[in-house]
Amino acid sequence: MRYYIADCHFFHGTLNTKMDQRGFKDVEAMNEYMIQKWNAKVKSNDEVVIIGDFSWGTAEETNKLLNKLHGRLYLIQGNHDRFLSNGNYNASRFVWIKPYAEMHDDGRKVVLCHYPIMCYNGQYRLDEKGNPKTYMLYGHVHNTHDQRLLEQFIEMTRNTRVAGPDGVERNIPCNMINCYCGYSDYEPLSLDEWIKRNNLSK
Repeated sequence: MRYYIADCHFFHGTLNTKMDQRGFKDVEAMNEYMIQKWNAKVKSNDEVVIIGDFSWGTAEETNKLLNKLHGRLYLIQGNHDRFLSNGNYNASRFVWIKPYAEMHDDGRKVVLCHYPIMCYNGQYRLDEKGNPKTYMLYGHVHNTHDQRLLEQFIEMTRNTRVAGPDGVERNIPCNMINCYCGYSDYEPLSLDEWIKRNNLSK
């Protein structure tokens, strides 16, 4: 099974108290809760794609954290993953680290970037039943005014009709999913779980 999650911000105390106002007693309690939620869901052979801003901790703190988490880990680099600039972090814990990736998940393509891409590769592709063949998974904006603006853009795009190559007018597909950890109670979710949470067609 493959899961996705964004913006965990392990060790980032101000995310708990200010921006996200997560409500934990302190950063240690936040870290422990996220580790518990992760390991309760993810088995050792599962894959977890982290869509940026995994850890605000030092290389040493992040190494210890990585050794506690289940699964085969992939990292889409975020702007707050400062541990990556320190050669002491355990790069071998990740299958790969990239700023952008495209993967296939049960016959569908996922476009992965920490930053939301409003016009993403494969956006218009549908299967024979009219279901999306491509999803854009992102993080970065958390649950903020930026996410509200993106939601307005997504709705406006979906309500816009354009003529396709066959001359038939259709609504523009827009299947962007914010995988912010706060939306899943800090639990990595599968693509189908994220689709269900966002009320999108499978």
